[in-house]
Amino acid sequence: MDFEDLRTFVDVADAGGVSAAARRLGVSKSIVSRRLFRLEAELGVQLLARTTRGAALTEAGVTFREHAARVRAEIDAALETILPAGELRGRLRIAAPLSLGPTHLAPVFADMALRHPLLHVQASYSDRFVDIIGEGFDCAIRVGYLSDSNLIARRVGALTGTLVASPDYIRAHGAPETPDDLLSHQSLMQGTEAWQFMDGDKVISIHPQGRFKADNGTALVVAAVAGLGIAWLPDHLTKSYLDSGALVGVMSRYPVPTAGIFVVRPPGQHPTRKVRVLTELLIERFG
Repeated sequence: MDFEDLRTFVDVADAGGVSAAARRLGVSKSIVSRRLFRLEAELGVQLLARTTRGAALTEAGVTFREHAARVRAEIDAALETILPAGELRGRLRIAAPLSLGPTHLAPVFADMALRHPLLHVQASYSDRFVDIIGEGFDCAIRVGYLSDSNLIARRVGALTGTLVASPDYIRAHGAPETPDDLLSHQSLMQGTEAWQFMDGDKVISIHPQGRFKADNGTALVVAAVAGLGIAWLPDHLTKSYLDSGALVGVMSRYPVPTAGIFVVRPPGQHPTRKVRVLTELLIERFG
């Protein structure tokens, strides 16, 4: 049984179709289809039922996918063990935040690719919450405060933030003095998140309200500069606006607690060496 056929089947099963798997693998749809046909012919069973929306696992496919994924993981681990020290190969798929990724993370990804010329690095930038297991990522870089999950996280750096607003907004609506005051202001948010503030050693958490939301930090900066409300934003996005006076800091008596930059990976006993090397490079950069 060809290992690439097995790997391709797992990718198709996880991606939900041939087209999506081909994009993940960086090959044509015809190559993916050929590998699937060869694997099904060798096994003598149909693993996938092709539909207009993609591909659905048959009963045999569901059973085989569970075993195939374990075999792939074991073979990947074995290959990493026998490779010469420092040499990485194969593919590393990373999900990264759009607000931080292109400016701060992309240089680290590029450095990793330069150090390991046999490694294929594929980074996907988005501020949406990515399902790294369902979408087939090796790891994700996440920032902020992590909620509980079955994923394994490693902190690689700190992220500081500030509550900001435009001078025009402050002149029109006043400046909040306490976290409770924020509840009567327009807040600019990504969703329904809670905001945290420090009162000495005590953490205060509130749920702000507002009519403007965006899933991207840069878009929230623009809204804050336009005077739409108060935003909790990381310092790397607001520094130039604070320096120019387009934004001002708000409620400095209650600072925002330091958040983190994390490498998040699927559950398992040990991370792959590719993920370990990436984690070490990120710690060098942000630690």
